[in-house]
Amino acid sequence: MNTMLAARLHAIGDFRVDTVGIPQPEGKELLVKIAACGICGSDIPRIFLLGTSKQKYPLTIGHEFSGTIVKTGPDADPALVGKQGAFFPLIPCGHCENDLTGHYAECVDYDYMGSRRDGGFAEYVLVPSAWNFVEAKGAHPDMVQLAMTEPACVAQHAVRSSRMYAGANVVIFGAGPIGLMMARWAHLFGAGSVLLFDVQDEKVDFAIAHGEHAVNSLKESPVEAVKAAFDGKLADIVIEGTGAGPVLDQCIDCVRSFGTVTLVGNPSTDAKLGMKQHSSILRKELTIHGVWNSMYSSQPINEWSYTVKMLGEGKIRFKDLVTHTTNLEGLPELCGKIYRKEISICKAMYVAE
Repeated sequence: MNTMLAARLHAIGDFRVDTVGIPQPEGKELLVKIAACGICGSDIPRIFLLGTSKQKYPLTIGHEFSGTIVKTGPDADPALVGKQGAFFPLIPCGHCENDLTGHYAECVDYDYMGSRRDGGFAEYVLVPSAWNFVEAKGAHPDMVQLAMTEPACVAQHAVRSSRMYAGANVVIFGAGPIGLMMARWAHLFGAGSVLLFDVQDEKVDFAIAHGEHAVNSLKESPVEAVKAAFDGKLADIVIEGTGAGPVLDQCIDCVRSFGTVTLVGNPSTDAKLGMKQHSSILRKELTIHGVWNSMYSSQPINEWSYTVKMLGEGKIRFKDLVTHTTNLEGLPELCGKIYRKEISICKAMYVAE
């Protein structure tokens, strides 16, 4: 068999499954058989509103994938064949200052599987080299859970960057998959208490059903809810995961003096900062911290290796956050339903048959 199926974006709004040739690895490249690939929150606007990062078409999108290495290029280690795991989708330029210091997410001229070159919404994908591969240990790794490594690392990086410490009371705005993953990392890292906010009852209810304390911030005052949850005190750490304009003000209102506000959500067009909150940043001497993507360097810690290790040891779990799955042929329809808000999801995923 020399052909495969791939879900490719041909133009904005034109997302369909094609029959294409199976790519052949050259040099250090690896041919990976996809086991599962998550639908990222960025994939939906990419398909229906924005297009690919460099308007390159057709392009196979999808960057949250796991799989099995089935073939290697002539310059790659053939012993990699048969190994399973997750794959870091970013391809750094390798010579900018950020890359040379191990800050690959800040590379000034990067490539990226699933938005700039072909990604994981296919039966097979070419991975540039073993550098991008994070092997899962054990005989039978959970490939669906491994496909959640990328968003799990984004969540882990946000929690680490918030100066998380044991006993800290943590507030998270946004109870989608990243928010719930951040809550689980906060618990693992020793948070005293965690409170999530969202404006959709479905997400609040889902978070509660999955063991979290969650409140609808349209129905209750966030400040009062925080004080009720934390014995009359404001939060030590607040993580903003929505990007919605009014939420930054609420984050600043909910955090104590000398606390930390960590910004994760991409800002919406109504993003702003009120004068009262601007003054509060000064008067409370707050630390406002922005984060982007995740850390793939070993210094201080490779968050990808750590996530795969924690998943393998069962110390953290994410599979229960998957609410919708599809085969490759059904992927365009599922993405359309998500875009049109015909279904309410937490995490949706393409799972190979």
